[in-house]
Amino acid sequence: MKAFVFPGQGSQYPGMGKELSQEYPRAAEVFMEADEALGFPLSKLCFEGPKDELTLTQNTQPALLSVSVAVFRVLTDLGASPDFVAGHSLGEYSALVAAGALSFTDALLLVRKRGQFMQEAVPVGTGAMAAIIGLDLAAVNAVCRDAAQEQVVSPANENAADQVAIAGHAAAVERACELALSRGARRAIALPVSAPFHCSLMEPAQRRMIPLLEAVEFEDLRFPMVNNVDAKVVTSGDEARDGLIRQIPSTVRWRESILRLSEEGVGSFVEVGAGRVLTGLIRRVAGAARCASIEKPEQVKSYVQA
Repeated sequence: MKAFVFPGQGSQYPGMGKELSQEYPRAAEVFMEADEALGFPLSKLCFEGPKDELTLTQNTQPALLSVSVAVFRVLTDLGASPDFVAGHSLGEYSALVAAGALSFTDALLLVRKRGQFMQEAVPVGTGAMAAIIGLDLAAVNAVCRDAAQEQVVSPANENAADQVAIAGHAAAVERACELALSRGARRAIALPVSAPFHCSLMEPAQRRMIPLLEAVEFEDLRFPMVNNVDAKVVTSGDEARDGLIRQIPSTVRWRESILRLSEEGVGSFVEVGAGRVLTGLIRRVAGAARCASIEKPEQVKSYVQA
């Protein structure tokens, strides 16, 4: 069985989706739909940048969603379909569009607001994120507890057994990095993000998203999804909505999600959208799995032929 997995923030780059839309009218339609829904030329931002504007959270999120949906629609037109779907943070919206639980237009408007609310939840410079390499989740949890000193710092993404991103107040994150290195971490790398995602500092964004998510219709899923917040299989629209609400201030349980998909019989993973971040992480979690990353026309053709 195979899973289509959808990337989140950090995979964006100027030029993404451009070649695909030039080669496949179906992809071009997706970007036209995005431009119309949002009321500004998101396609130009994806295809040309500038980079600093593309990396603004409220732009990054609909941009990555659009690229993933464009790739997915091209693949399905050519006869490819998944048995399961999953998405990393923002990518969960892409997964739900692919599974038919959420319309593309609704997802665009939701993630545009999600990005805005996440950015506004914490003043710029107040929060930070870092990747801790070489310690497991339990060790990183202990580091965060000892480094907090009445501030917020906690695991944000468990990406692999020895790769955990942390988020919180900037000073607490810095203390946690120093402590992690003293306890055997190989590296502690500050991440170039504009807000501390997936920690309790995001609770104001969660509160603002709840009425928007509750106002949108969620259908039951055509393909089951393993969600971020529980690393469990979700099939109903109500479960999907609840997961999106709870994921905003919660740890992304990516490693557990990949293990759960493997337990369900998935042996092939296709990263649908910009970049190769998830492919690298999946290989670290499920080394025997077959992996492919698909965004550009030659990757589409190679995958469909194979």
